[in-house]
Amino acid sequence: MLVPVSASPESAGMSRSALARLDAHLKRRYVDAGRFPGTQLLVYRRGKVVHNAIQGFADIERQVPVKDDTIYRIYSMTKPITSVAFMMLFEEGRVALDEPVHKYIPAWKDLGVFVAGVAPAFITRPTSRPMLIVDLLRHTSGLTYGFQQRTNVDAAYRGEKIGEVEKAGTMQTMIEGLSRLPLEFSPGEGWNYSVSTDVVGYLVEKISGMPFERFLKQRILDPLGMSDTDFYVPADKAHRLAACYSADPSADAADRMKLQDDPTTSTFLAPPSLISGGGGLCSTVTDYLTFCRALLNGGELDGVRLLGPKTLALMTSNHLPGGRELPEMSRSLYSEAAYNGIGFGLGFSVTMDPAKALIPGSPGEYAWGGAATTTFWIDPAEELITIFMTQVLPSSAYPVRRELRTMVYAAITESNLYGAR
Repeated sequence: MLVPVSASPESAGMSRSALARLDAHLKRRYVDAGRFPGTQLLVYRRGKVVHNAIQGFADIERQVPVKDDTIYRIYSMTKPITSVAFMMLFEEGRVALDEPVHKYIPAWKDLGVFVAGVAPAFITRPTSRPMLIVDLLRHTSGLTYGFQQRTNVDAAYRGEKIGEVEKAGTMQTMIEGLSRLPLEFSPGEGWNYSVSTDVVGYLVEKISGMPFERFLKQRILDPLGMSDTDFYVPADKAHRLAACYSADPSADAADRMKLQDDPTTSTFLAPPSLISGGGGLCSTVTDYLTFCRALLNGGELDGVRLLGPKTLALMTSNHLPGGRELPEMSRSLYSEAAYNGIGFGLGFSVTMDPAKALIPGSPGEYAWGGAATTTFWIDPAEELITIFMTQVLPSSAYPVRRELRTMVYAAITESNLYGAR
């Protein structure tokens, strides 16, 4: 299914010329300048798709243009879907957020906190309290990602191939590998972007008694009609998979992008052994809009209810201990962790104070992005969804996410916050 523009921007309180200016900015600064192969930007407001702009190439080498049905590696935009799946089990009374993780993974009961040393001869100390399930959902677990390359623990993750972009092993071998490694800090004492959501996917499988990928398909993807979202791209859709590139911002224009994952030989063309709830899905703008619309609508879309509105409100509240903000707690190199005024909920970043973040927005807006520079945000106050897709690693190479927020909000001519409808 394609995503036609269903209404004029003006009918939803947005400026056509401001959105055109944003498209021109993306073309000039990123596509024509050799920073991005191509882009897709969708804006949905007040129940209508008011903007869906496509430009550039999905595959530069074969001169395949971006199309409305292009399939993207959404990497960490998988995390909100996994978190919703877990909270469906929470709503059924099958698990609680304050339960210790070792109730479901007994081998983790005695995980220690890193003090010194290198793998396998780590020196550790006991945690000040057990890791709770809520710590996994809000990334205060003490787990990490190897790609952060900050500590000896990160290095050990790389040695075990835990949390790699190209997935290795299985969920079970990941859990076993993590049982041999120390935590970066005692649970609740910091925020660190990590494989926590992969562990959440493992818990969904363990608690539901159903393979995680089947749970997602039966409970979320199929009911919502998200037919192009999966952990791999089947043969009949392979021609729609975009190429993925790595960025070198310091290089000349001709060398700013290098092919990182060829869509004709990609590992995403076959079912993976590790079903990554933290970063394994591929999807389209159409499908991800469907998921976002269900969230914006209080957890339900077209008669399919994923969650109750109170559960969704719980997920999109700031859960950082003491109501703190990401910069106060972050041990991470993830770009959004530098934003003042931003907290973290159960699967999303949460805007608490746009003035502190120095970018437009609304309190209660929630969002996340993927490693290949994909991103989305949902602003309930403005009835707004924005989804942006490209395929360039890493997401921190360029400040496009800040630019998108600034320019999309600049296109609003009638703000709900001021009662203009």
